Amino acid sequence: MQGARAETPAAPNASDDRAALEKAAKAFEAVFTRQLLSSMRQASLGEEISGSSGLDQFREMQDAHMAEGLASKGGLGIAELILQQLDRKP
Repeated sequence: MQGARAETPAAPNASDDRAALEKAAKAFEAVFTRQLLSSMRQASLGEEISGSSGLDQFREMQDAHMAEGLASKGGLGIAELILQQLDRKP
């Protein structure tokens, strides 16, 4: 078999790994913050203001948007803590 050779895929760049890790950490923080906001809303509003399904859906979208915005700007600092923990060398 002339001309056939196995090529190993290029190793991912360290900066690409870091960027992917940052993106994942921010996404995790956004999900966590969204759950936190949802729980806070349920605790504060309780059953007294049970709106229509449209209102409930709007509140979920509002919580998701707020959580993503907070996480992208540093929010609660969870993403940064995750990055610090994963950067530690064993």
